[in-house]
Formats: sequence, structure tokens, C-alpha cells
Amino acid sequence: MFNIENRRYIGSKADLSDWIMESIQKNCSGDIFADIFAGTAIVTKKAAQKYSKLIVNDFLYSNNIIYKAFFDINDWDKKKLEQYIEKWNKKDTNKLKENYFSVNFGGKFFNIDDAKKIGAIREDLQFSNLFNEKEKNILLASLIYSIDKIANTVGHYEAYFHVNSIPQQFIYQIINPSPIKNIEIYREDVASLVKKIKADIIYMDPPYNSRQYSRFYHVLENLVKWEKPKLEGVALKPPVENMSEYCRKNAPVVFKELIDNLQCKFIAVSYNNTYNSKSSSSKNKISLEQIEEILNLKGKTIIYEHNHKFFNSGKTNFNNHKEFLFITKVR
Repeated sequence: MFNIENRRYIGSKADLSDWIMESIQKNCSGDIFADIFAGTAIVTKKAAQKYSKLIVNDFLYSNNIIYKAFFDINDWDKKKLEQYIEKWNKKDTNKLKENYFSVNFGGKFFNIDDAKKIGAIREDLQFSNLFNEKEKNILLASLIYSIDKIANTVGHYEAYFHVNSIPQQFIYQIINPSPIKNIEIYREDVASLVKKIKADIIYMDPPYNSRQYSRFYHVLENLVKWEKPKLEGVALKPPVENMSEYCRKNAPVVFKELIDNLQCKFIAVSYNNTYNSKSSSSKNKISLEQIEEILNLKGKTIIYEHNHKFFNSGKTNFNNHKEFLFITKVR
């Protein structure tokens, strides 16, 4: 079974969540915790052990489905889902027809037979009336985790390895939900979201460089939405959508606007120091000094730092990498 931490994801806080939560607990008080650029939602899961109400948000469709699958408290039939998954694991791929997923991604991101099965499962889930919403979300999240484990990539879908053959290795495995009793799940632009939510502590880990998450995880977004758009380019991407302003040169402006609109007692901001990276995609659009200056306008700010291994796609050689955590007590 997959736990929520078992993903390959840029900026994952799997190795940092204990440090982040300890630092927040040491400096912040309150009962309501919001994670507004949640990504893998590992910090949300950790916060659920400490706070009575959670708010979680991310604008990716794939992440939103994962949150609902793991955190929603509605009932589901584990045995029924395990039987469904086992049925697909036993299915002979030679008897499956080509489909949208296999035509586009087979032989590139996945073995062709694996891609046929993945696409067939997704098509079946789209029209099945055997499952309630919670169960469908679990099966879809399980499909995301299962294909993420075997994808012919470095860990995202910006590109695939050009190899002579891709081994057939897809095994459909179920996730291990970790329901949270009092949680609100959103898929919204944060600029709109923060105008209508209130929390004691708002934690954020926005993107700071030019890597657009909607493009890096386009295969997963496509799989979840299942609208079957026409794909273009070597990486077979759909039409552009969900582009973040935090990955563009006006990031300092939109960050300040966001901070100005927060309704909370404490702000916690994660940041990593790739500002001077040699890789253009890794180079931050907003500096540590700019973050500190903006937060100081909102309240008294302290900074914690932690040594941390950074994501490396092969172009960046960056030593002494640190993760920073800004904690602001709002005036």
C-alpha cells in the first residue's frame, strides 16, 4: 500500500516535515492550520496530528484527487477496491485494445503494454457506477501512485528517457488512506482562496523558479481530467493551463499581494536557496532577501535554516544547499 509520502515530486517535504512542524509548534499557537501550496500534502498530514482543523489547497487536479482520496472521511469498501485492483492486475494486456493513453504515452513514458492497461483502467473508472465518490478517488489516486513508481523519467514528466526498450512492470496497488476529521480541501488559485479563509497558522511552500508544476506533471493532470486533448511536442503536453505567476519574473509582486491578504496570526514560509543556480529552470524568481523584506512588513519574522539535498535534474551543481523556514508573527 502507498502512503501519501511515497511520491517522486519536486520540492517534496518528506525529509523536512518533522523539522518544519517542530519549528512551527515552537513559535506559533492556534487550532486552525492551512497549507495553501500543499503539493504532496505531507506537511498537512503532519499538521493533522497537532491541530483541530486543517485547510489544504493546491491548484493541480492530480493533487486535489490525492487529498480527497487520503483525507476525506467518507466510507469506502476496502475489500471491493482490492478485488477490483486484483482483477486488473490479472488481466492479459494482449486482449486490451490501444487507447488514448497507450497511443500517446506508450513506448515513451511507459512500456506499451503497461500504457494500454493504465488507459483501460482510467476509461473504466470514468464510466463505472460501482463505486462512490470516495472509492473512485482512492482508485484514481492509487493509479497515480502506481504509475509514478514506474514512469520512464527522472521523477517528473517534462521529458522521458530515450531507451531501446522499457520493461513491463506496472502493478496496480492501493493507497493507504489517512482520513482527517475536520479538513477543508480546495483546488483554487491562492490569491482568491486567502480572501475567504481564516486560519491561526498559514503555511506556504510556493514555487520560486521557472518550473511550472502543471507542465512538469502534465501526464498525471491528463490522466485525472481525462478530457483527452490533442498533445504536442516531444513531451506530448496538452494546451497550456494552470500557469503559476510564482514561476515568472513578477513573483515578488504577487507574493507581496498574497501576504498582504492573509487572514491569520502566524505565517510560515518554506524557501530553498537556489537563487544563484547555474540552471535557468532552477534559478529562483524571488530572493531570500525579498521574502524577508515582504514578511517583515507583515510582522516580526525569524528565520530557521536546515541543510537539505535539493532536486537535481542533471544540470545543476549546487553545494551547501539549505532549506529556509520563515516564521512571522502577524501584527
